[in-house]
Amino acid sequence: MAVTHSPAGAPVPQLGVLLRAALGRMRHATGLPVTFGGAVALNSRNVRLTELTGTCTDALRGLVIRAGNGLGGRVLVTARPGSVEDYATDARISHEYDEPVTAEGLRAIAAVPVVVGESVFGVLYGGIRQPLPLGTRVLDAMSQVATRLGIELTVRSEVQRRVADLETAAITRAAREDAPTAPEWEQLREAHAELRSIAQQITDPALRHRLQAVCDRLPPSRSRPTLNNPLSSRELDVLSLVAVGCSNAEAGRRLRLQPETAKSYLRSAMRKLGTHTRMETVIAARRAGLLP
Repeated sequence: MAVTHSPAGAPVPQLGVLLRAALGRMRHATGLPVTFGGAVALNSRNVRLTELTGTCTDALRGLVIRAGNGLGGRVLVTARPGSVEDYATDARISHEYDEPVTAEGLRAIAAVPVVVGESVFGVLYGGIRQPLPLGTRVLDAMSQVATRLGIELTVRSEVQRRVADLETAAITRAAREDAPTAPEWEQLREAHAELRSIAQQITDPALRHRLQAVCDRLPPSRSRPTLNNPLSSRELDVLSLVAVGCSNAEAGRRLRLQPETAKSYLRSAMRKLGTHTRMETVIAARRAGLLP
């Protein structure tokens, strides 16, 4: 399994905030007094420890964990959780990091990988200052936190990629004198619909607002945008997916809505636009500049 810096090979916005939040959840779920972790550095196979909670010293801060070395290095290579009852004496790991670990007073330590797609993004640790077995309950709880972080990183990476694609498409369109071809319109519409559905999975209000702002900046299909948009955000979400061929059930699935709820939003959009069929509604929305 490959080790990479980030899901998209680029820095992740607010990575420190995400890591600290994950470490806080892990500390709460496990009861471990010390948690710490970091991400794989760009163009390397090493993790740099940047976030620490519950530590008494700065001995671990900035420490670079190399693939294969120590407990974390083993987790990096295997992409599997691991633990030791007494770090400094455990024969199953190498001991390049005994000095900082001992300086912090840690004895039993567990580590779990943060996996994004097919790659290890980083490592989260938890530890205590007594030589005691941490057990599977602790490892399971830590793994759940790491999995949640991996999902959030995946979503953010996909958002970054699609925002960049859409912004590039918008700039390219604005620079052209001629209207884009039919295939280019379809690609833009599919990206617009997908981005609106991804936005519904984002818990960060600022990031969700940015996504919606990007959608709103996309140029309309053939006309100037209407000054008074009668449709709600949810109605536009559903209609954007209907416009690229999704059924009510598929639109609901992608937006995490019940099929009947998606259908209700579509009916409401029809009523507001004065239309009677799905296609008529899509055409009316495009003519009004509400959809690309």
